[in-house]
Amino acid sequence: RFIAKPCAINLGIQDSGPHRAQPNAILEKVFTSITKSPDGKRLEGLSKQLDWDVRKIQRWFRHRRNQDKPTTLTKFCESMWRFTFYLSIFFYGVRFLWTAPWFWDTRQCWYNYPFQPLTSRLYYYYILELAFYWSLMFSQFTDIKRKDFLIMFVHHLATIGLITFSYMNNMVRVGTLVLCLHDASDFLLEAAKLANYAKYQRLCDAFFMLFGVVFIVTRLGIYPFWILNTTLFESWELIGPYPSWWLFNGLLVTLQVLHIIWSYLIIRTAYKALMRGKVSKDDRSDVESSSEEEDVTSNSTKGVFSTSSNGSNRVNGHVASGQWTEE
Repeated sequence: RFIAKPCAINLGIQDSGPHRAQPNAILEKVFTSITKSPDGKRLEGLSKQLDWDVRKIQRWFRHRRNQDKPTTLTKFCESMWRFTFYLSIFFYGVRFLWTAPWFWDTRQCWYNYPFQPLTSRLYYYYILELAFYWSLMFSQFTDIKRKDFLIMFVHHLATIGLITFSYMNNMVRVGTLVLCLHDASDFLLEAAKLANYAKYQRLCDAFFMLFGVVFIVTRLGIYPFWILNTTLFESWELIGPYPSWWLFNGLLVTLQVLHIIWSYLIIRTAYKALMRGKVSKDDRSDVESSSEEEDVTSNSTKGVFSTSSNGSNRVNGHVASGQWTEE
């Protein structure tokens, strides 16, 4: 309210929502009481009742759905909050772990286990991360429902389970490594979103590409060969098959499966953008197109210029607003 909003206004982001649908009592009643996406049969009935073209009714429902979406200013403020948290907690974690012996030698995570001291810095690091992921868990049900809702729900459950489980079993050393590793790429994605909302498209593209590289390196490289190696093999060697070994590693492997899925989506999005010059729609996008051009089916629209989801033009080879970083 006091930091992000003034920054957004200074960047020229207006607090204006999508195009509002034309007031219509009949369509509004159908929208609120029956369905937000009427099928062909219902569209035909409404067309006869209102003497409207079916295309016009479809357009009305699309505008009405988009009308409930948050404004760009709202999304900018949310992303700035998340960017601030991810960046701060990442640098706090790096500074804390830089002097920790287990950061350089993962076998130190299991020496003298479970009789390892819990320092105040380690305690607050854990509590902050746990509180943040609980907030994401709750807000997910009030935010816009996205295509990867189930994946994110599983991710939050696994993360909260891992943080709680590792804290209760005093596996906080390896837990800090997992947390810091995951924070390494998250703030880059939020930075890309901020640049996207502010219409600094080249900066947005650069941040997204950097995010993709860091994400794949950390989640598909460092995580399995550094984290999973110590939890699966080094722990078994040093302290033996403790009772909760299967649950702990099961949650960590679940995260790895999610990493593979997200990496595939990131690579596919980047491939479409770089090789074809345009992305029809981001796999996780929540915003429906509100442009009139969507109703035109002529092949002549497939040229050097194409229209993005917010109606602005973009040049072939350069991704426009909403394509890289729409969650």
